[in-house]
Amino acid sequence: MIRRIKKVAVLGSGVMGSGIACHFANIGLEVLLIDIAPRKLTETEKVKSLTLDDKVVRNRIVNDSLLAALKLKPSPIYKQSFAKRITTGNFEDDLSKIKDYDWVIEVVIERLDIKQQVLEKVDKFRRQGTLVTSNTSGISIETMREGKSDDFQKHFCGTHFFNPPRYLQLFEIIPSTKTDPKVLQFLQDFAGRYLGKTTVLAKDTPAFIANRIGTFSIMALFNNVKKYGLTITEIDKLTGPIIGRAKSATFRTADVVGLDTLVHVAGYISKTTDDERNDMFEIPGYLKKMLENKWLGSKTKQGFFKKIVEDGKKKFLSIDFDTLEYKEDPKPKFLVFDKTKDIDDLRKRMPILLSDKGKAGEFYRASFYSLFQYTSNRIPEITEDIYKVDDALNAGFGWKLGPFQTWDALGVAKTVKAMEETGKKPALWVFDMLDAGNTSFYKVKDGLKYYYDLNTRTYNVVPGQEGRLSLEVLRNTNVVWENTGVSIFDLDDGVLNVEFHTKMNTIGQDVLQGLNKALDMAEADFAALVISNEGDHFSAGANVGMIYMFAVEQEWEELNMAVQWFQKTTMRLRYSSIPVIAAPHGMTLGGGCEICMHSDKVIAYAETYMGLVEFGVGLIPGGGGTKEFALRLGDELKNGDIRTNAYMNRYLTIGQAKVSTSAYEAFDLGYLRQGVDEVIVSRTRQLAYAKKIALQMVEKGYSQPAPRNDIKVLGREALGIVYVGSNGFTKGHYMSEYDKLIAEKLGWVMAGGEISQVLTEVTEQYLLDIERQAFMELCMQRKTLERINSLITKGKILRN
Repeated sequence: MIRRIKKVAVLGSGVMGSGIACHFANIGLEVLLIDIAPRKLTETEKVKSLTLDDKVVRNRIVNDSLLAALKLKPSPIYKQSFAKRITTGNFEDDLSKIKDYDWVIEVVIERLDIKQQVLEKVDKFRRQGTLVTSNTSGISIETMREGKSDDFQKHFCGTHFFNPPRYLQLFEIIPSTKTDPKVLQFLQDFAGRYLGKTTVLAKDTPAFIANRIGTFSIMALFNNVKKYGLTITEIDKLTGPIIGRAKSATFRTADVVGLDTLVHVAGYISKTTDDERNDMFEIPGYLKKMLENKWLGSKTKQGFFKKIVEDGKKKFLSIDFDTLEYKEDPKPKFLVFDKTKDIDDLRKRMPILLSDKGKAGEFYRASFYSLFQYTSNRIPEITEDIYKVDDALNAGFGWKLGPFQTWDALGVAKTVKAMEETGKKPALWVFDMLDAGNTSFYKVKDGLKYYYDLNTRTYNVVPGQEGRLSLEVLRNTNVVWENTGVSIFDLDDGVLNVEFHTKMNTIGQDVLQGLNKALDMAEADFAALVISNEGDHFSAGANVGMIYMFAVEQEWEELNMAVQWFQKTTMRLRYSSIPVIAAPHGMTLGGGCEICMHSDKVIAYAETYMGLVEFGVGLIPGGGGTKEFALRLGDELKNGDIRTNAYMNRYLTIGQAKVSTSAYEAFDLGYLRQGVDEVIVSRTRQLAYAKKIALQMVEKGYSQPAPRNDIKVLGREALGIVYVGSNGFTKGHYMSEYDKLIAEKLGWVMAGGEISQVLTEVTEQYLLDIERQAFMELCMQRKTLERINSLITKGKILRN
């Protein structure tokens, strides 16, 4: 029988429980979220003459928890209306309802006795075959299943979400000795396909995989930090994006997580394990003192960092490990960064960083060699398979390269020799691998990724690649054309993919050239084109540095031609003879958004943050975005609509530079089209699905669209509203005089210019021409150049 999940019960509404409930609601499931009923009335409840028997009181804890979660930034929910899919309740009144639910997830406090009590009741009320899992970060699954019914034990395992559940991709599955293998297989597929997770099957060992290795990495640094002779600010600079880690790096991340939380996890590992580096999980003296002082990080306003305001400006001070006083560190500077600043490929950057002769190199060698040694010694204790370690650290801690992937990038044999010289000898199996002539942990063959298997001492295919496409894997075999900003891949079956790989995937001349080349190739010899990449973001928009350069040099003809080329490229995407599919993810701003809006169909990853944000740099969308909003407005208008209201809704989306907080919200903002564009929750399946949709469009019979000459515009009717509104906002000091000018330029284009007859029909080219005219006029303004310069030099939006 096919198992289907329609209803999920989440037991425990803390930060994690509420986050998990929200993510199940994100994917359209019906969710029951329950927690304990309160034992005492609040003062407010007493004033209202409520009793402990009133439902509003009995569900107060769960309701308050869910409400607090929904107010978080970033939000745990794709769209606020999705929260209506969550029903709340309490253990006493509502636990029996789980008999109607397909999956019950226990997320109560990390205490075995309390979890046992809850799970005993679950066993009593659940129906046969219902999945039951515990979201624990380390408590033994084997211990939790003891004493339960046979059917319970068969359908029970651990499922470890990482916080926040919406954003961190790791989903560790921990079976007991009684878990049915079919249950594990189902959860792996469901979590990957529907929840968008990277699933890792872990052994039932303390802290499982990610926390065991990740916590060691952090605690080893904490315990050795004084030896490095580096400040906190310097270490965060060394352990952030430069090595493929989060921008918050080490100490700022610790502050966000909470020092008490980190110490709790480290203490648990220290007590429940007895490995060769157990001493690294001990709490150093300075950290014990910080805990005594309640300097726990962000939640207590100070931890490793402390924010102060001095002369009206915010400053971040960092703690001195010796004096425990806060001080302002100078800006970190390492000479090796000059050597790597132009190297975007992390695998090529890492060897340069570790070979550095200065303090940075010393730090990297000490920390990475220690990590490699510890990780290799945990195989096969925590897992038999090395790829699971990398998957867990990448998905759970946000690393770009896991330990074994980093080791490969450095060269395994060379690194092992260096490790031995520093007394950090790795596990014996690594030597066995090298002695057998196997020089790396991974290799790519015939479009598939393989990993070294300790048991067979051969390379096996990394599971789960079926039905997926990875540009990384295809890079050495399927690239058919490339320039400095673009690579064009043959995805087979007549489909091309065009990938951007500029800084932040910004769109300049090289990207426009690549897009046009891809269209030329696809129209001549292929069936369809997909636009996607595997960078952190789809595209941060047009290369404003190029615009600034042309404008400062007053190369107006060249700038006009560049803008026109962008417009012609987006129109080629719109009117190509083959279907064009855009598959955006992450930031999809400005020109990146315009490319999507001109594709036949968008397959957007759920975590797509889409917006036309040009207003912030003193411009309007000039690659067809303003035209497209006018076109879509005209198509949406119906008899009886209040036209000016519909116009202002569209106008303000651009005028306020609104960016969607998810792909679902992009529909509400008008960037995506209902009934045309789609959302996919699984990032790893996005490209394969986009290719599938492209081929379906071909199979169905794709017809090249005809250019539009019937776009209805509102003309002066809309312009009057814009002029009155901008004038009022300026007089009320809600916008500057220059904002007023930009607002009126935007309004003029979206209205179709000074047209007196309402709903006059115009051509697309007419709208593109006036869009480009307004864009060029703004580029000639000093204040626009000041705004662009501020973004380029300071990374900040200037209001002038």
